[in-house]
Amino acid sequence: MKNTKDFTRFEKLLSFLQGASWALAIAGGTYFFLLFLPFGWIVACMIGLFCFLFGALFVVVFEVASLQIAKFSEAQKQTALLQRWIDTNDAQTLSDH
Repeated sequence: MKNTKDFTRFEKLLSFLQGASWALAIAGGTYFFLLFLPFGWIVACMIGLFCFLFGALFVVVFEVASLQIAKFSEAQKQTALLQRWIDTNDAQTLSDH
């Protein structure tokens, strides 16, 4: 079993990377929109949207990673509770009921 302190550091890193991804999505989309604005509104909007979606993809990836860590942590808690319940009810079996 890993130390919970390691998970917290990793969760902090994921949170930071998720925030950086939001900044990349917004700043990148705006930058490329303004960069391609001389070529027309439609081209600038499409390229700006593409860059925003590229940054938003990383936001989703880091959010999924964070959710998987939370799910794993919750599964560990449930396993410990079930093991404790099995240990306390060791004398009883289903055939006794």
